[in-house]
Amino acid sequence: MPINFKTIYLFTLIFFGLYIFFNNISNLNLKKNIIFSEPKVEEIQNKETFKVSKKEAPTLIATTPIDNSITNLNEEIFTVKKGQTFSEILDNFIFKFDKFEIINLVNNKFDLKSLKVNQKISFFSDEDQIIQKIIIDLDFKTKLIVNLSKNLEVTKKELNTQTDIESKEYIITNSLYADGVNSNVPNEVLVKLIQLFSFDLDFQRDIKKNTAVSISYEKTYVENASEFSIGDIDYAKIEIGKNNLEYFKFLTDEGFIDYFNREGKNVKKSILKTPLDGARLSSNFGMRKHPISGFNKMHKGIDFAAPIGTPIYAGGNGIVEYVGTNGGYGKYIRIRHNNEYKTAYAHLNSYKKGISKGVRVNQGEVIGYVGNTGRSTGPHLHYEIIYQNKQINPLTLKLPSGKILKGEELKRFEKNYKMILSNHLNNLYE
Repeated sequence: MPINFKTIYLFTLIFFGLYIFFNNISNLNLKKNIIFSEPKVEEIQNKETFKVSKKEAPTLIATTPIDNSITNLNEEIFTVKKGQTFSEILDNFIFKFDKFEIINLVNNKFDLKSLKVNQKISFFSDEDQIIQKIIIDLDFKTKLIVNLSKNLEVTKKELNTQTDIESKEYIITNSLYADGVNSNVPNEVLVKLIQLFSFDLDFQRDIKKNTAVSISYEKTYVENASEFSIGDIDYAKIEIGKNNLEYFKFLTDEGFIDYFNREGKNVKKSILKTPLDGARLSSNFGMRKHPISGFNKMHKGIDFAAPIGTPIYAGGNGIVEYVGTNGGYGKYIRIRHNNEYKTAYAHLNSYKKGISKGVRVNQGEVIGYVGNTGRSTGPHLHYEIIYQNKQINPLTLKLPSGKILKGEELKRFEKNYKMILSNHLNNLYE
């Protein structure tokens, strides 16, 4: 019987057609099963759970628990990056509550606009990856705890701390700062040390090779954790040949923390002539043609040109007498130092948080930031020293000496400094 090739060809086409048809049906059913296996939006909302896709994989870090309720939870720590908001960080996690409920409640306890770069935020999730608790590090010992386990609750918690005195001694071969770093003296301590001796030393000319530095400072630890904070310098001495400069921390009867030598004489002059760093003198004290009005007018202060945001320091210990807008001065601060002396700071961009009328400030403390407010032709600080309610030239002022301890206050200081010195030597040689 002869082979009918047309019949074979026809059966082959029918066979492959049926194979392709049934294979497509199978794939279609598989896709349908995958789609319908996902949870519906309605089901998620019924559980009061809101999920946003992860934008960034957070770092997993083990830390000491703040309380026992988080020991069985998974912890993920976010470090705040430049320009990042709390809202954007929340978008990386699953919550029982709408994120705006969380944001509003947190804002009642802490201004989220104050989040800083490198600030830590910890998220604690259960086995279903739903966040049960958030902990924001406000500072090294203060935590803001957001509890999401039942009701939405926000509390602040101060951790237990312990303060120790750490002492160091080193010889300068290169510079006070560089050799201090090599001797493991914290950066913030070295900055304070330079500020403390800036009234007595020209660090470019006076510091020589083999100058000896001895220092004690406070170091506060958080219990059961590695976090710590550097506090005040307690004791500092710089030996240049036979010349010893030595200062001790002391709380005065007026409530100021200051530094004195063994005789009870203050390290500081009473008022700074220049209350900011790196500024250029742009207008002197005296008669001048006013840059805005065009008339000759007495300029009752000195102007320092500096970029907006440059920190401004309190010219001396005192009480803030005025803070606010003051006519052509723009944003303005005035400090009363004693019955005779005041200092004034004008055209500020902003005030440091916490600076208000009646607040006590220490010399060198940041009180505000350079700006261009009021009648001003550019960013600068207008600085006045006022003596017996009359502005005087800060640059020609013969500054009175700093505080000299007397009487019972001196006796208290002498007892205090001997204890500081004893602790310092014990720390160095025990």
